[in-house]
Amino acid sequence: MFDGRDPIYVQIADQIKADVIAGRLREGDQVMSTTQYAQTYRINPATAAKAFAELVDDQVLYKRRGVGMFVADGATTRLRGSGRKEFFTDRLDPVLAEARDLGISVAEILAHIHATEER
Repeated sequence: MFDGRDPIYVQIADQIKADVIAGRLREGDQVMSTTQYAQTYRINPATAAKAFAELVDDQVLYKRRGVGMFVADGATTRLRGSGRKEFFTDRLDPVLAEARDLGISVAEILAHIHATEER
């Protein structure tokens, strides 16, 4: 599961965020404890705890003392909003710049998008 270049705790946090965005984890759902996460994925519990702490700081998760960690209300909306901004600035803008350099017109890009949607 953890084979990216980012630190494992970042990969854990990113996966939980992706699960929230995709609806695999819904607001109010309980997530595995840090101990369960560490045992399941055979990682150091401190690594899982660091990911969860980041998610709490980002208001994606909240902790109910003695019960566990849960997906926070509004997490989906917040994550989708920040994800949309990142999509345009980090992904789409560089693609559009490359298309411009290659002489690909906006009309060609839109035609390709529409053709892809019809598949």
